[in-house]
Amino acid sequence: MKRFFLLILVLSSFHSFSQKKSSKRERFPSYFGIQVRPILPTRYIGEPISVLNSQEFSTTITQKVGYSFGGTVRAGLTRLLAFESGINFTQRQFGVDMSVADSNVFATNDLTFICYDIPINGLVYVQLSERFYMNASLGAALTFKPTDIGTVTLPGGAFTFFHTGFAEKKGGIDLNANFGFEFRTENKGFFYLGGSARVPFSPLFEMIAIYKYEGYKKTIKGNIDGSFLSVDFKYFFPNINNKGNQFQNGPIE
Repeated sequence: MKRFFLLILVLSSFHSFSQKKSSKRERFPSYFGIQVRPILPTRYIGEPISVLNSQEFSTTITQKVGYSFGGTVRAGLTRLLAFESGINFTQRQFGVDMSVADSNVFATNDLTFICYDIPINGLVYVQLSERFYMNASLGAALTFKPTDIGTVTLPGGAFTFFHTGFAEKKGGIDLNANFGFEFRTENKGFFYLGGSARVPFSPLFEMIAIYKYEGYKKTIKGNIDGSFLSVDFKYFFPNINNKGNQFQNGPIE
């Protein structure tokens, strides 16, 4: 009997020790936020201007300023590391300039290309002060291109231009890098300002340009690069603990 009580005492002590140890284990919170960013095409990481030429006509496709927005989730791993993901809607704008060789026939038009992406990033913090943090992240973004795009341009007379953006693969992967600063408050959330670089591993889509004049038809093709830089604005909602009465356990568990 004494050995039985001794065993119970040892097990109780071990259980109390393990509870104290687990209670001291630090938990790193997760946050949900929203983000908005203007898209800025640049030659530094891609080719924002694509020129398709033939002897009969030429087409120039220029990526313009676009925008992106969505939700983001950040899960803390340690004090200095976190995992960040989410889902975003991205709309790229393109200007199309076309002309016929040795003539005064020219025209302009616009194209809009949309896609969705899910970033998967590893994030590193650097604490600058009590409330200011600097962070950098690197990862990949899984993209989905739901539709092709196209436009018909009639510059006048019997001339007609057809432009089609054809995404051969609906899914893709982009390199995704981010750098920025954030201001943290306990009750009002986190405010983030930074920049991103997005570089697709494959062309965004293939442009097919067709020129028709009466019974004549000419087709030229080329790949369009969708790389861009962006200015990122993020807001993370605060984690607010419930201060009301919590559910109390009843006599029967």
